[in-house]
Amino acid sequence: MGMPITVELVGKQDRSALSPVFNYFKEVDERFSPYKPTSELAKVNDGLAKTLWSEPMHEVMKLCEQTKQLSGGFFDIKRADGTLDPSGLVKGWAIDNAAKLLKSAGYSDFYIEAGGDIQTAGLNEHHEAWAVGIRSPFELNQIVKTIKLNGQAIATSGTYIRGEHIYDPVNNFAAPAQLVSLSVIGPNIFEADRFATAAYAMGERGINFIASLPGFEAYQINQAGQATFTKGFNRYVA
Repeated sequence: MGMPITVELVGKQDRSALSPVFNYFKEVDERFSPYKPTSELAKVNDGLAKTLWSEPMHEVMKLCEQTKQLSGGFFDIKRADGTLDPSGLVKGWAIDNAAKLLKSAGYSDFYIEAGGDIQTAGLNEHHEAWAVGIRSPFELNQIVKTIKLNGQAIATSGTYIRGEHIYDPVNNFAAPAQLVSLSVIGPNIFEADRFATAAYAMGERGINFIASLPGFEAYQINQAGQATFTKGFNRYVA
């Protein structure tokens, strides 16, 4: 998927579930990568008929359209050049499905991280909630907040690692002004990831969108280094 993926399992000594999980991530990459000319997504962009799309492709495209409607158009997988790129949803969707694979294999305590997006389940090896650090977008070795999660997920959108890659589709694909980092805590990584992408595209007012969603909290940092967070965010702070 073009990013490091970490899976930490607690409790059971059997690690046989790891191979299916990483094989699943490879399968997702082969299907949805916007960079591989052999991917199904590349074929879709080349005009592959919908009747020939795989079931996962149909599912992801349907979820992308749903997210577009829920976000008032700020989540839009259609790029300025007319091609489709569902990466803003696929990563969280894939992590969520990988978590379901682990749960079906009998694991109740684990952590999955891919490209900064994290799904937790249960407790860590010390029988405590999982500790997750939110990085400073200006000093990557500095942690500005440490949060504790027990079954929740966190997704971060920003420019400090990948550069400008999220744009405002409502306003002529302009880069969101002022905002450099937005972290969203949600009930699962699929929801947190897709809404973090949409909210980041809204710029500084995106945090108000997250605040309007039941069960979600957010923490954002602007270009001046000022942090803003939702009303219930502090209950997760270590």
